[in-house]
Amino acid sequence: MGSADTPAIRVPVGEGSERWASRATSRRVLLVVHNVTSAGRLLDVLPLFHDDFRVQLLVTSTGSSAFQAGIGELFAELGLPVLPWEQALATPVALAIAASFGGQLQGIQGKLAVMSHGIGYTKKLGESRVTSHESRDTRHEPTFGLSPEWLLAGGEPFVDGLVLSHPEQLERLRRVCPDAERASVLAGDPCFDRMLAGRPHRERFRRALGVRRGQRLVVLNSTWNPEGFFGTGGDQDILPSLLPRLASELPADDYRLAAVLHPNIWYGHGPGQIRVWLDRARRGGLTLIDPVHAWRQALLAADVVLGDFGAVSYYAAALDIPVLLASARQDRLDPEAPLAAFVRQAPRLDPYGPLRGQVEDVLARHHPVAGAAEFVSSAPGASAALLRGLFYRLMDLPEPAAPALLEPLPLPPYEPPRRTAPLDVRTHVRGADITIERSAGHPYDAAGERHLAVHEDTRDPGSLVLADVIFREGRPDDPRLGGPEEWTAEVLLRYPHCSLAGYVTGPHSCTVRAREHGVFQLSAGPGADADPAAYASSLCAWLTGGGAVTPGGTTLRVHTAGRVHPVTVTPATPPARPPRSAAAAGPDNPGAESPVPD
Repeated sequence: MGSADTPAIRVPVGEGSERWASRATSRRVLLVVHNVTSAGRLLDVLPLFHDDFRVQLLVTSTGSSAFQAGIGELFAELGLPVLPWEQALATPVALAIAASFGGQLQGIQGKLAVMSHGIGYTKKLGESRVTSHESRDTRHEPTFGLSPEWLLAGGEPFVDGLVLSHPEQLERLRRVCPDAERASVLAGDPCFDRMLAGRPHRERFRRALGVRRGQRLVVLNSTWNPEGFFGTGGDQDILPSLLPRLASELPADDYRLAAVLHPNIWYGHGPGQIRVWLDRARRGGLTLIDPVHAWRQALLAADVVLGDFGAVSYYAAALDIPVLLASARQDRLDPEAPLAAFVRQAPRLDPYGPLRGQVEDVLARHHPVAGAAEFVSSAPGASAALLRGLFYRLMDLPEPAAPALLEPLPLPPYEPPRRTAPLDVRTHVRGADITIERSAGHPYDAAGERHLAVHEDTRDPGSLVLADVIFREGRPDDPRLGGPEEWTAEVLLRYPHCSLAGYVTGPHSCTVRAREHGVFQLSAGPGADADPAAYASSLCAWLTGGGAVTPGGTTLRVHTAGRVHPVTVTPATPPARPPRSAAAAGPDNPGAESPVPD
């Protein structure tokens, strides 16, 4: 994107472009991308130019950021003409919009508007002023985007519109760089406005993540750099030991775990590497959230955020979501910024103390953080009109007659947790009432009758040999599995220790085969909303304790996630013939037919 070897484009700008372009436009708007992180804010404001046939949008990358991965894919998704940086500097435009500093922005031939890509301007980035033999005094480092080092060229401001979201930022600007005050514009926060508009859809976002009624969604969030929650340069590297403890101490049916990582983590190390590092956590039910298109929806869906000193933690506080800080370093923050004040006051996570109690305590004691929402934006819900007014004034072009509107947050795809790590199951059976807790590990204080439930796609085949319950998900008509009744029969033949096999056929249904009791259909009753695999383990515990399903069916009451889930257990008709396959026959008699378990 920024390489001199990248050829210049010829349409819709470039030498002779008038000959080749189908439409002539009166204004060119250049979106200047530094990295995927800053591009997110540009995507927020892109709809402000929709339907205006007078404007040709262009995009470029300065090539100045250390985080270049992901930009090519983002440009392909946008589908806008991509100018190499050298051509962008040589091409006159009516307006250029950036969401970061860096690169030769002062060389752009046209008006320049710069927005923050986070919560205002809060971070210090003064490494370029410190040589390898100098000590680093963060107290005197400039605030990124809000100091002469970033705003002036030759002693003069080169930004025509410096977008601020709150007068608090203007006060800091006046103190440190008064020459740039005349370029500043209060125009709110489009990212926050999109979240405010999406709040009514919180339950949809939760369902998209597979969060069930009564479950609490815990979002792990980390900003980039070594001192963040995900980093290794803070006081201690807590993440490797914390992740398995979260999966163990927060029961799977009471809590849902998701992770929102800063795009500079995601693209700096590579999405594949992130998945490798977090493989065990993902198999235990952790979902990695798209850091560009879905992080705001996950934040709106959250019940609590385990975060750090990054902008997402402050956005959570502004949305009245409880925050527990796993990393509270402040040396990279402007001490006068509201984010720094929040970090000083927010509750801390004790990574070595019991985790469930800390999460429940921050939920129980939560109260709104004073001033958090106020300092995010002085014009909540109004950024679209303010920003479009600024952009069109800078272009010297009348605004379109239609109202300025931002895109609503899209509904993410349905992505329920897929737990393939073995689950430690604890149950208490009292008549038809079964209390159940499942977790990827055995908590030190766990009580109750125990059994092992294992997904058929577990990484450890040895755990299937020891499993009391084996389960999987699938369509009832999936020809690869032979259907629920054939699959459950094959599982019990293959694993003699297994008492019950469960085939989850939908969000609220499951077909099970119990070794001594036959085949049953499990269906969620009114108000029930738990994982059908938990219903299967509850039935296993109930049958083991002496329960018997009547010919007309039985209703069990499964207690989990602070709710009672009525589950109808209905006998099913067994298959007319036993399955015939080498897999079903077992290792000692390959190819032979075996009777279907009762």
